[in-house]
Amino acid sequence: MVHPGVTFNALIYGRASRDPKKKGRSVADQIDSGRELCDTHNWPVAEVFDQDVDRSASRHARRARKDFEALLEAIAAGKGRIVVAWEASRYYRDIEAYIRLRNACMENNVLLCYNGQVYDLTKREDRKATAQDAIAAEDEAEGIRDRVLRTTRAQAKKGKPHGRIPWGYARHYDPDTGDLIEQYEHPERGPIVREVFERVAAGETEYSIVRDLRTRCERLPGMQWEIYHLRTMIRNRGYAGRRIFRGEDLRDAEWPAVVEPELFEQVQQIIKNPARQSTKDHSVKHLLSGIARCGECADAPCLRVLRTRSYLAYQCIGKFDTVMREDRMDAYVQVALLDWLRWRAAPAFRTDDEDKRAANARVRLKALEDQLEEAREQATTFRKDGRPLLSVTSLSAMEERLEPLISAARAESEVVHAPPLLTELIGKEDVAQRWAGLTMEQRRTVLRASVNIRLNRARARGVRRIEPGRIELTFRGEEGFSLPRASTSRRGPGRVRTAGGETAG
Repeated sequence: MVHPGVTFNALIYGRASRDPKKKGRSVADQIDSGRELCDTHNWPVAEVFDQDVDRSASRHARRARKDFEALLEAIAAGKGRIVVAWEASRYYRDIEAYIRLRNACMENNVLLCYNGQVYDLTKREDRKATAQDAIAAEDEAEGIRDRVLRTTRAQAKKGKPHGRIPWGYARHYDPDTGDLIEQYEHPERGPIVREVFERVAAGETEYSIVRDLRTRCERLPGMQWEIYHLRTMIRNRGYAGRRIFRGEDLRDAEWPAVVEPELFEQVQQIIKNPARQSTKDHSVKHLLSGIARCGECADAPCLRVLRTRSYLAYQCIGKFDTVMREDRMDAYVQVALLDWLRWRAAPAFRTDDEDKRAANARVRLKALEDQLEEAREQATTFRKDGRPLLSVTSLSAMEERLEPLISAARAESEVVHAPPLLTELIGKEDVAQRWAGLTMEQRRTVLRASVNIRLNRARARGVRRIEPGRIELTFRGEEGFSLPRASTSRRGPGRVRTAGGETAG
């Protein structure tokens, strides 16, 4: 700590995981303690990082820590000479995060402080001490996770709720301890859930029910109903008062059933009927009508179907200044969409942190596969004395050790948080076959969630081929993509406009 003439500008960092019982130190308390420590040692506070609230620092975290990333950037920019936190676990509960912070401090000659102790990470003994603390913090996080999983299973066996609140229910918590008291039927949403089951049992299609719900209410603030919301709901046994844990039906749940078990089973028989799954009674008959938009008009009106004497075409419903044959435009968009789903869609449904972990997993997967392939090659390569470079026993032991690691790395590299319908398509080698098996409404749901489509005017009148730039596709994750807004057209989604201006169903 003897650095004559050096001012130790401090960077104070605070973080808190979810703490519903309020037994841990809050971020504000951590920052106050850090300021007090800085005042004691005359360290001017250069910047405070206090926005990582309800953020885990373990490898199982689902949300990125933006302020931790900002802290690393501040260190690299030379904004401080010492980093201050309440304890090591505030910085990291993951060895990889520790290494990133350690390297940043070493490269920029920045000291690390926690638990009132200052560490100079250019020194071997300090790196060893902080590494041991990082290992302890990670182990503690893993222990917490194991205890939570055991508790969750134990709660499930008792029929108690856990995780997200199913749509149609609400929960009552103790205001002092934060303990869950009960899960009960939501007074407004519960009757809607029951109505949905009754309408399906009466033979109504999910599509028609979703259209009706969109006019009556939002599923969540700012989120309209989609077909997959309804399909997930009518398959959830929790609404029949059953406790499901990791796909296993354990017992009667503690919460009341919104739907009578007899009605629920009746609906299951209906939705499993192969004849119903292949029905073609959806009102929408055209893939891109109401989804694709005109690229020439300022307000980007929808395209609708125009019927000529010999073929169907999509046409702008505003100024009627863009038009293209339906079969050509459908084929062009589908080829591009399937290519995107197969190769490029996954990052669009991941956070930046998840994308980094997936990239690391792909590197790890390649190294493990190469190692296993090398071992198998050695087992088939023989020395001059006729013995293999690697015995069958050694190869078997190596396969037994590496194959679970390969499976885990492959699963981590493919993680995607997308709607169920898209999850079944993203990154799949047989995406074309899966797409062919979807209904028209399912395909349109995928399109709405994945791509914005604009049709521009042809270079000259009578041009039939699809010129570059004629169809503009902006996929999810690309600049300019937006989820579709509700159509303002009063024309029904399944109607076709004829060349003479009339409409036909």
